[in-house]
Amino acid sequence: MKYALDPTPFHQTHSLLEFPKLAAELGFEWLQMTPHADFIPFHNHPKADDDLVARFRKACSDAGVGVASVLPVLRWSSPEPDAREAAVRYWKRAIQITVDLGVDQMNTEFSGRPERAEESERAFYRSLEELLPIIESEGINVAIDPHPDDFVEQGLAGWRVIRGANSKNLSFAYVAPHTFHYEDPMATVLDEVGDRLRVIHVADTFDHHRSNGLRYITNPPGTPARVHQHNKIGVGDVDWDHFFSELARNGFDQREETVMVSGVFGENEDALEVSTYQRRQMRDRMEAARG
Repeated sequence: MKYALDPTPFHQTHSLLEFPKLAAELGFEWLQMTPHADFIPFHNHPKADDDLVARFRKACSDAGVGVASVLPVLRWSSPEPDAREAAVRYWKRAIQITVDLGVDQMNTEFSGRPERAEESERAFYRSLEELLPIIESEGINVAIDPHPDDFVEQGLAGWRVIRGANSKNLSFAYVAPHTFHYEDPMATVLDEVGDRLRVIHVADTFDHHRSNGLRYITNPPGTPARVHQHNKIGVGDVDWDHFFSELARNGFDQREETVMVSGVFGENEDALEVSTYQRRQMRDRMEAARG
């Protein structure tokens, strides 16, 4: 298993080419590359040309840091045909960048719309008709997270959509701060997913179901907004003893292809300290769970 840093908290303080050295200084041997203006930005065409990709790969080599996964967020399940077709084009370039970096793991979201769930699911499978042959021929694995405010948000429902594509090159990404949106118990999801669990994001969140559903007051009443956090471990309601024991039971940490990512986004002012804290917590808790 690879312990990776998501450098999102450092986007405003460090350049793309500085991320590998930063990760090494924080004690990480791996990076997960999430959307970045100079790399693969949210919802738009990748902005890294071959020269920048080569320079970034060299920066990784110089720092002794690898890229564990590349995470694009593109509208490949959009019910709008133009947006979906554009996302497929962007995905092709994102896959090529991943291959050129020598990486074989990607992870992402479904990126559809919950109010148009049926059309979004159709769009997802339509995109896969074009993308799966490329993904499979390049030997890439793509782990997908049922993200809040997507056409599928629950854990088991998300897994069924992934399984329905009938490709071993697609897998499940379990994002701890989405725990209370998944609805299904972690043990139930992991039992179904098995060794198709490839990527874990570690950050804490508060349970919005508590206090009779009034833990957060939103206006106007009935707004469909989804609320969650990406806090450091211990600042939220995730049961971390249970979380890591379930990963140990799944054998997640015993597989060399798996990735555990520190994904704290809400504490940029303390990003250096939080990142080292997360690294220690992930390692220590995983080792304790393994026993």
